[in-house]
Amino acid sequence: MELHESLEYDADPGTVFAMLCDKSWREDVCRDVHALSFDVSVRQEGDAVVIRTKRTMPAEVPDAVKTFVGDTIVVEQVETWGPAGTDGRRCADLVVDVKGKPAGMVGTVTLEPVGGKSHEVIRGDVTVRIPFVGGRIEPEIVKAIRAAIRVEGEAGRVYLDG
Repeated sequence: MELHESLEYDADPGTVFAMLCDKSWREDVCRDVHALSFDVSVRQEGDAVVIRTKRTMPAEVPDAVKTFVGDTIVVEQVETWGPAGTDGRRCADLVVDVKGKPAGMVGTVTLEPVGGKSHEVIRGDVTVRIPFVGGRIEPEIVKAIRAAIRVEGEAGRVYLDG
């Protein structure tokens, strides 16, 4: 199932990217999305920056879905950001894996300048590889990812406002 979300920030892409690479900010976002536990790493690998976030989340899904996932879900997200273009635009490969479950997302994140501000676009394909019921679970996963993206966007705006 396709996911497409976008966020706007009142800052240039360089400033927004610095925020995205701030481990403390990422940890604050984990707390904001009510992660039960989390681990964040940000590291340089050649000309790429790899941001890895692993969160244990309460399974806030309908009961029918909870029978497949249990009471908690461990989600690992890896963003591999390339270097900035001449205009400040950056792109990342995005992989989200629901640990121990046949579910996840593969996609991209794009951060681009728009008139002195920044536009972040998240695109991905969410899949749940469970015969017969995967298609019913995918919308719940998409809903959870969208909610987390909105929380992240609000945390970003607060961070950038000082």
